[in-house]
Amino acid sequence: MRVLVVNAGSSTLKSQLIETDGKVSLMRCLAERIGDADATLSISFAPDFQKVTYPVPGLSVPDCLKKLLDILADDPESPISGLDQIDAIGNRVVAGGEHFSKAALIDDGAREKLTLCEDLAPLHNPPADACIDMMRQLMPDTPQVAVFDTAFHTTMPAKAYLYPLPMEYYDKYRIRRYGAHGTSHRYAAQQAANLLGRPLRDLGLITCHLGNGGSITAVNHGRSIDTTMGFTPLEGLMMGTRSGSIDPAIITYIMRREGISFDEMDSILNRESGILGVSGFSGDMRDVLEAAAGGHERAELAIDMYVYRIQKAIGGFYAAMTRTDAVVMTAGVGENSAELRERIFDGLAHMGMILDKKRNDVTGEIGVNRIISIDDSPIKICVVTTDEEMRIARETDDLVSRIDG
Repeated sequence: MRVLVVNAGSSTLKSQLIETDGKVSLMRCLAERIGDADATLSISFAPDFQKVTYPVPGLSVPDCLKKLLDILADDPESPISGLDQIDAIGNRVVAGGEHFSKAALIDDGAREKLTLCEDLAPLHNPPADACIDMMRQLMPDTPQVAVFDTAFHTTMPAKAYLYPLPMEYYDKYRIRRYGAHGTSHRYAAQQAANLLGRPLRDLGLITCHLGNGGSITAVNHGRSIDTTMGFTPLEGLMMGTRSGSIDPAIITYIMRREGISFDEMDSILNRESGILGVSGFSGDMRDVLEAAAGGHERAELAIDMYVYRIQKAIGGFYAAMTRTDAVVMTAGVGENSAELRERIFDGLAHMGMILDKKRNDVTGEIGVNRIISIDDSPIKICVVTTDEEMRIARETDDLVSRIDG
């Protein structure tokens, strides 16, 4: 089955065309910095995956997807000659709330429920839903599946997912911790188990998905038992433009002092805070690391704050686990920044997470799953290249095949 995987983020679009029978990618696409003047869309085709990059200033996430579909249909190098050769579409959707505990075929009823989940991930669900709607119009006969980041976290116990609020708010509004990045955490945990040569069910892992957004999950015997993101992806770690966890009284205090609305405050917390808010110039860790190397004090402060909060989260989950065999680093920052990994684990060596600085060097190793701790580190440190798209393709194939069968 040929599955087009659509992974729509707040400022990115990742996509692959995957042949699930052979588990091979036929096309890869990455659009970055969407909404900025320097936004780009890069596409490459099998077998050599020579990348072609297009400037896409001013385009939205669904606009970028439409451009990708046009190129897929018209480019002579494309592995398909028309969109009718795509058998199914698998969509990454961040938040499914309590409406979706597993992947779902998108019909009218499911689409209505998706709308109800948009407030749970205000940066991610709306562009994902917009992409789904566009493809339902352009490709009405192609089945679409939604694969939810929150699904992996449905195994959390009540003590982890409930908030210490009056229970009526859970009963009325289902206010609880849902988590996110579950597809990535599940994939990274399994890949780490493969690296360690042990069954996932026998392991205690702390998986760290660190990209523009970030979350950390305690995975005990293959099941999520706690995670840093909460009711929405705003809770938890300091992120590119999101504040992460702060004293909730700060919100009402600023609103009163500044005279701003709920929507304005929501935008500040989601789009103007985090690394961007502290550094003052960028939410992209690559830019901030470069500036810090040049002596930019607020860039260095942003990095220190980012690292410190990651260290505290890893330490907290170490305490919550019955055992910890490995810490797993994945996603853009986790996979590619040797400097940040070194900063993080320099502060965790006393807990038995001891980095081998030579193994940590990314030179020639990007994209390679590997162990980067010293041989006798009590807790191993793994780097895993996340492949959410392959996981989404497999779940889409499985669900569509069962329905067709």
